[in-house]
Formats: sequence, structure tokens, C-alpha cells
Amino acid sequence: MAATGGGGTEALGGTVTAAKGARAEGLSQPVTAAKGGDAERLSKAKGGDAGRLGKALAAEHAAVFAYGLIGARTTGRLRMEAARAFEAHRARRDQLRSLITSRGGRPVEPEPSYSLPVVPSTPAEAVRLAVHVETGMTAAYLELAACDDPALRKYAALAMQESVTRSYSFQPSIATAFPGMPGASPASSPAPSPAKDGE
Repeated sequence: MAATGGGGTEALGGTVTAAKGARAEGLSQPVTAAKGGDAERLSKAKGGDAGRLGKALAAEHAAVFAYGLIGARTTGRLRMEAARAFEAHRARRDQLRSLITSRGGRPVEPEPSYSLPVVPSTPAEAVRLAVHVETGMTAAYLELAACDDPALRKYAALAMQESVTRSYSFQPSIATAFPGMPGASPASSPAPSPAKDGE
């Protein structure tokens, strides 16, 4: 089950084409990007952390896609929350791109479409998708938090905190005592995944 993106998801009001049966979850507050000295230390992260940065960037691409879909299919307060989440994830995405580029790496590009658990047609489905997205982002940043560079660990910890808070703002419940840990949540998929041919 896949939703097709492209440029349409970059604008919350854009047209989104989705395949039957796809799904979505999670929305909330803006992300605070690292500033000043933190940004400089992040840019000097060791090469062994490049893979983790790439995985976090891929997850942010998926989150931007999903929130573009959520924003295009909701109204009122929920749409406003989706817009804030969209901008927050886009800010994280852009910073991760810069971190990878500054270290001589090549940032992964977004996929043309992603498999989602649902294409939201009701507010409840939109919330479900948003929570799914934030759960996946928490898992992605948990892996980055295991890197050697202290500044990257701090960056990942703050990003995890934001994702958990954002998820709670959409659905005020605590599903697990250790968000992002493998096997701690029924949602095994860390984030919307690229759609495969034929889906």
C-alpha cells in the first residue's frame, strides 16, 4: 500500500495521490535546530556515524511525506498541528542534510512514494498516522544516539524527546516506558517505508 508523493507533499495544501488502503499517524510542535557551537561540533562528527545520520535523514524524508498527506486531508486544529509537525520535520531534514554534506557525505534523496499504514480519511486515522510517524522517528534517532560523537548524541536525544512529545500531543497516552526501543511497541515499522513496485 503506497501513497505517491513528489512535490505535492511539500505544500500542505497540495494535491496528494494515494493508493487504496494506505494509512497515517502523529502531529505537534516545532523542532529546535542545533545552534552555534552545537552545529559546529555536529559537523565534525566522526565518519563512523555517517550511516546513522543517513538513516535519520531517510526517516525525516518519510515524515515530511506523511505530514504533507495528513495536512492535505485534515482541517482546523488538526491541520494546524500537522503544519507545525511538517515544518519541524522539514527543519530536521535540512539540518541532517547539512551535517552529512559538511562531512563530505552524500545525503540520501527522498523516495517518490512511501508505504503507509493508512491514507487518513477521518481525524482518528490522521492521528493514528501521526503517532505511527513519531514512533518511527523516535526509533530512528535512538540509533543515532548510540554514535560516538557527544554532540550528535545530544542532537539525537533532543530529537527523540520532541518526537515523543509530539506523539503525546496527538494521542495523550503512554504506550511504552521506553519509546523507540526495539520490541517495545506493537508498531514494528520505524517509519513509512519506500513503496515497492506493484504496491
